[in-house]
Amino acid sequence: MLYFTRKIDQSPEKAPTITLTRDQRLRSRLRVVLDDGREAGILLPRGTTLRDGDGLMSEDGLVVRVRAAAECLSRADCTDPLVLARVCYHLGNRHVAVQIEPGRLSYLHDHVLDDLVRGLGLAVVVDHGPFEPESGAYGGQGHGHAHAHDH
Repeated sequence: MLYFTRKIDQSPEKAPTITLTRDQRLRSRLRVVLDDGREAGILLPRGTTLRDGDGLMSEDGLVVRVRAAAECLSRADCTDPLVLARVCYHLGNRHVAVQIEPGRLSYLHDHVLDDLVRGLGLAVVVDHGPFEPESGAYGGQGHGHAHAHDH
């Protein structure tokens, strides 16, 4: 079995790929299947976070490209920066991982959070796509501290 033990910031476009959910990209020890069907293990230093486009290098030098898996997301579009900031504040206050783009925010789908966002004035749609939330101010990448939150 292949073991990937090192993260690299970029990988060749034509490298084999591995598609992982956000939760999987936060884990440093994981048994996985590459997109071509090969089984592998990920053994990275604790606290390592993978992002779409990162590379993983195996012990024998093979490089694979990490792809963010499509996940069920709640998305809200907003042209008012103040309203968008308010919604992001309230989600962040609940430790919700949020992907922020110009005029849009996304988070892993949760009907309770959808109601909160609607209550703050935004329409929410359920969509599927890759999820790349903000990495946090302190850690530089990932969640920023070592424990998990299940919401």
